[in-house]
Amino acid sequence: MFFIKSAYCRIFQTAFRIALPVLPYREPEIINSCSEIGNVLRSKNIKSVLIVTDKGIMNCGLVSPVEEALRKSNIRYSIYDKTQPNPTVMNVEEAFSVYRKNNCKCLIAIGGGSSMDCAKAVGARAAYPKRAVGKMKGVMRILKKLPTLIAIPTTAGTGSEVTPVSIITDSEKHHKYALMSFPLIPHYAVLDAKLTYSLPPHLTSTTGMDALTHAVEAYIGRSTTKQTRALALEATKLIFDNIKCAYSDGNNYEARKNMLHAAYKAGIAFSKSYVGYIHAVAHSLGGQYGTPHGLANTVIMPYVLESYGKSVYNKLYRLGIAAGVCDKNDSCKEGALKFIKAIKNLNSDMGIPAKLEGIEEKDIPTMAKHAEAEANPLYPVPKLMTAKELEIFYYNVADWSW
Repeated sequence: MFFIKSAYCRIFQTAFRIALPVLPYREPEIINSCSEIGNVLRSKNIKSVLIVTDKGIMNCGLVSPVEEALRKSNIRYSIYDKTQPNPTVMNVEEAFSVYRKNNCKCLIAIGGGSSMDCAKAVGARAAYPKRAVGKMKGVMRILKKLPTLIAIPTTAGTGSEVTPVSIITDSEKHHKYALMSFPLIPHYAVLDAKLTYSLPPHLTSTTGMDALTHAVEAYIGRSTTKQTRALALEATKLIFDNIKCAYSDGNNYEARKNMLHAAYKAGIAFSKSYVGYIHAVAHSLGGQYGTPHGLANTVIMPYVLESYGKSVYNKLYRLGIAAGVCDKNDSCKEGALKFIKAIKNLNSDMGIPAKLEGIEEKDIPTMAKHAEAEANPLYPVPKLMTAKELEIFYYNVADWSW
């Protein structure tokens, strides 16, 4: 039976790879400062905006530059700031209610991936006001144009400012699912390094390593292009060159700027070449326990890369060269193992734990089934695995012995 399913997965992935050149991907237009937002909206004759964010971003004052730009341009705005770390269906519906009540015509998401995911789903609800969020999950279920969407990342990691994906949590079923359609790609991305200054070290590290996960999974998958391979290598180099500096000196403008651009490049790479089992397992942990996505990806990554074995040695070796942790005198296996070791060292140096708290053994089979269903057949992973095989990763990262 697994042979039949494996064949189906590979055929499905091949079809997507063949179609890649003609699929309607687009890249957001980059805005360098929040002060430019007003001019953009005036050019589109937009007079009412919904800002989607969370309490932490509000309390840090990071929304203030956006508010100032809107006020100067006489653009009305409302704020929804109840977004959860793993945005829920309720978050989407509450924000959509505010959007409709105030006759908004544009969405501005400011924060991490959660705020952007929530705003994307609100945009989908605006395009399909009679369709529930759960009815839009999956691939290419959203075809209508969304309202103008501006993404303002305050973390350098998620890449949500460039992706056609929104991850939403059904809090009643403890399950995450993805909306994956091209209209979800934001129209503009504001890459302002100063907005990331207040990001605390532990979030700087995990969101930065999240961006590395995007670059790595995009590069080692089976649906890469010349563009996505180049972007993944560039992002990997930028991250290894800058993440520890951004972690230890949060006000270093160059490090923060380079990390933002690394996340942007990695976001484009995995939008087109997809991710893999690291993300699938991380999403199931987020759905079940609310585990922060960047943290889950970061902790899981070395275990999944090790499990792929020789199927990824050549590609991990090239990533290792880009990262500066191995050289051309190393064999592919040596380079790959050095790269995985370098990831572990980065995690350790930045205080990222090697294990995750709160995993309960009784939940593992269900989470593994969710991960397998998410990944297969869509993700072009180097080596296909069953739900039973995926269970080992939950045991690997659990903070108890087995």
